Amino acid sequence: MAFLENTVIIKKPLTEVFQIATDFTKSPEFMDAVVEVEPLTEGPVRKGYQFKEVREIRGRKAASTIEITEYEQNRSYTASSEQNGLELRYHYTFIETTGGTKVKFAGELFTKGIRNKLFQPLIKKIIKKEDEHHLDNLKTYIEQDSESGNG
Repeated sequence: MAFLENTVIIKKPLTEVFQIATDFTKSPEFMDAVVEVEPLTEGPVRKGYQFKEVREIRGRKAASTIEITEYEQNRSYTASSEQNGLELRYHYTFIETTGGTKVKFAGELFTKGIRNKLFQPLIKKIIKKEDEHHLDNLKTYIEQDSESGNG
């Protein structure tokens, strides 16, 4: 069950939005906590593709490996990571509309171990603080990029 959800409409064609959204090296430009991304898999993004993401959380850097566990070109993907008994799954769906591209996001958290289960509400709160606005930031990033003549 999703604990974090958001939907935005980006005033750009679906293929452009999907291409930018799946270029994970651009994440630091619109995800506040992400400071570095390093591809671990060569070639195009697909199911099984992995990258290392470094976030700065409360002044400390934390790295995690993220894997694309579901992928359908120009339609949807799921990015999953597991660390210290915590598994995060971020699901993205892209739908072409007359006003641009509708992007739906749902984040799920799965915990293992009694300690993580007890701290789950706090963990969700921290993750929400980091990521709840990333789709809004993506929308601004994509729409401003083309307005400034860079896209």
